[in-house]
Amino acid sequence: MSKLIPAAERIVRARALIQQARDLPVPAENGRNNFSYIAQVKALLRQARDLIKFIRQTPSATAEIKDEVNKIYQQADQADREILHG
Repeated sequence: MSKLIPAAERIVRARALIQQARDLPVPAENGRNNFSYIAQVKALLRQARDLIKFIRQTPSATAEIKDEVNKIYQQADQADREILHG
């Protein structure tokens, strides 16, 4: 059975994944239009969203935790726009 990860740890890991997506080097060939690069960025951002997906629905989540989750969703969307469309 997998180990349960606390909400605070999930938030930290999600932020790290978003930063990892931002830190990916843009390939010289085709730049931001490189399909492999796009897939890597999308995968990292999806992993970040998946980590925090159910935190808002848990009864033990405080209002502060829910606010942090909302901020991470916004950060992931903003990173997607900046990395791939910016």
